[in-house]
Order: sequence, then structure tokens, then C-alpha cells
Amino acid sequence: MEMTAVVETGLAALLFAATFLLGGRVFPFRWLVSDHRKVVSFGAGMSSAYVFVHVMPELHGARLVFAETASMHLQYEGMAIYYLALVGFLAFYGLDHLRAHLRDDSGEGEGGLSFRLHVGGFAAYASLMAYLLVNNLEETPVSTGAYAAAIAFHFLAVTHSLREEHRSAYDRLGRFVLAGAILLGWVIGLLVPLPQYVVALLLAFVSGAIIMNSTIMELPTEKDGRFLPFLAGGLVYGLILLPLG
Repeated sequence: MEMTAVVETGLAALLFAATFLLGGRVFPFRWLVSDHRKVVSFGAGMSSAYVFVHVMPELHGARLVFAETASMHLQYEGMAIYYLALVGFLAFYGLDHLRAHLRDDSGEGEGGLSFRLHVGGFAAYASLMAYLLVNNLEETPVSTGAYAAAIAFHFLAVTHSLREEHRSAYDRLGRFVLAGAILLGWVIGLLVPLPQYVVALLLAFVSGAIIMNSTIMELPTEKDGRFLPFLAGGLVYGLILLPLG
């Protein structure tokens, strides 16, 4: 990888890590929007727009890459890409369901099994996002910038959601685990490039996971989502992404 790309992706990884470390306490654009939850909802809309407008068309290319580069016979001509997106969607639905089940059944305090499962799942998710920052099917400064902006706001929504759920346990430990997972994923991305067909599968999995996580953070009423900022984030960022193809 060229040094310029290393620097660009490294800065994006530091932004992601800082979002986890500080995002739960720092409210961007406070001078413009008094309700920080509106900013979080806007960011959730942005990440959803990124998936629907940018990643989903890219999945078609990923399907072709997978079909052309996989060493195995493909009975369904690369449809595995779309199935992996479904798996990512369902995996994080299952994670949230299990986390809530453990919390309700055990009545555990902060830092219990529910917390460890929740943070551990998102640590793997964050590492994968950082890995794809370095190894993606479309590696250009514009695509890296679009990815970094959307995922940084997505992580802002994630960190607020985790902090609301786990309080001091997240401040004490969780945010450091997630920030470390980002840096670990970035380093692994630099040192361990995977074949294109594997990257295509990872991208598909992440796409489904982003849709589910944005949905989880916005739709349930107890999460206190904001519909209009979510709508604005999706529509505005979608329009920004349209010229990028």
C-alpha cells in the first residue's frame, strides 16, 4: 500500500477510535443543534444512506469479483454475497436480542455478561470496519473519505447507544476496548491483505450489520430516536453520494 493511503486510512482509524473514546461525552455541532440526540439520529441516517446508495451498488461489483476470483465452483453465481448481507443483518439482531434476554433474566449490574457480550460483539464489528478501511474493493481518496464520514457518524450513534445502555461500565472499560479494536483492525488490514473474494464477503456482512444496527438504534421507542434528523441524514447524505457513483 502506498504511504499516502496508509496516512489517509490511519487518520480515519484515529477518528473512529476518538469517536469511541470521546463520542459519548462530546456532542458535535452543539452550537447548531441543542439536542445531541438529533445529531446521533442524523448520523444513523447517514450510515443507512451509505449502505443503500453506495454499498448496495458496490455489492453487485462484489458479486462479480467473488464469482471471478473464488477458487471454488459457484452453483449460484455469487449469490452468496447477498446471503452474507442477510447473515450480517441477522447476526446483530441476534446479538441485541441475546443481550436484552441476559440483562432481563439475570438482573445483573453494570459490567455483567450482557455488557461483555454487547461490547465484545461491537469490538469485532469495529475491527472489521477498520480492516475494510484499508482493504476495500474501491480504494480511492473519495471512497475512503465517504466511508470515513459515514462510519464515524455511525460509530457516534453506536457509542451513545452503548453508553446509555451500560453507563459507567462503558466509560470505564467499554470505550477503550472499542477504540483498541479499531486500531487493531487497521493494523491487521495493513499486515494481512485478504483475497478480493473474501473482502467482498466481509463487505456484504458489514452492509447487513450496518442496516440492522442503525435500525436498532432508531426504531424502538425506548431508544428515543429522532425521526426527522434520521430522515434528513439519510436523504442529504444520499444526495451527496449520488455523484460518486
